[in-house]
Amino acid sequence: MASVVTEHDAKKAGAEVVKQVKNPLLSGLLYPGLQALDEEYLKGVDAQFGGEDQRKIFTLAEKYLPNLGYKKRIHLMNPMVPGLTGGKMSASEPDSKIDLLDSPGDVKRKIKKAFCEPGNVQENGILAFAKHVLFPVLDGTEFVIERSKKHGGNVRYTTFTELEESYAKEEIYPLDLKNAVARELSKLLEPIHAKFSADSEMQMIRDRAYPDEVVKKGGGKKGAGGGGAGPDRPVDISRLDLRVGVVISAEKHPDPSVSSLYVEKVDIGEKGTYNVVSLFSLLLFSYNIHH
Repeated sequence: MASVVTEHDAKKAGAEVVKQVKNPLLSGLLYPGLQALDEEYLKGVDAQFGGEDQRKIFTLAEKYLPNLGYKKRIHLMNPMVPGLTGGKMSASEPDSKIDLLDSPGDVKRKIKKAFCEPGNVQENGILAFAKHVLFPVLDGTEFVIERSKKHGGNVRYTTFTELEESYAKEEIYPLDLKNAVARELSKLLEPIHAKFSADSEMQMIRDRAYPDEVVKKGGGKKGAGGGGAGPDRPVDISRLDLRVGVVISAEKHPDPSVSSLYVEKVDIGEKGTYNVVSLFSLLLFSYNIHH
């Protein structure tokens, strides 16, 4: 795949799912091609399903897999649900999404913090969850917003259109909508939690796939390199977070008592620019650092 895909096409394919920076990481360029190859090497794949933000990766797969002698697959896409914090839902921003294993407390906390402007039905992640997740599952069963009698009593909706129109007219308040959505989402997740709790193999897979999350929930401290320092983490090189960057500038340390030190500005791509203090002056002259 790497011998036929151009840098331009690889970068374009990941434009909606990989952060675009001046000095992209090689991983971001390889990612679209590797996802495309999954269609061939995950045996028996006839179709790939994803959000609309995957469409450029799907286009890459349709263009290049036949060049390698592989067949085209079917590609299916669904609308993207806006994030709870506004904008796109992101795996790197935990509070912008609801995870399948979120507890009722986590669901309530995230929903309560979510952006939900009165009367706004466009950029509203709470309404989007109701539209794309809850109402399809309810399938005609009433969606109930519980309110005290002094605030008008309970309100019932059988279609999302009714709910949307009511919210646009500000007939229901954001907090009432949030409480109802949090309640229904938690009910929806209950059987998933029960099955997961009874499946030790699934728990092991989760722990291995997301070790940092396990450490955080278990109360362990997260190391500076991004790895957890809990008792179940091996003491090995996997705890190191190694980065390659471009030295933008290098100056002598302002403190004359540490004349052997340099202060460098280093661009490490999507993580931004960092100030680094090092012993470069023992190894290189300033000219060599800059050039």
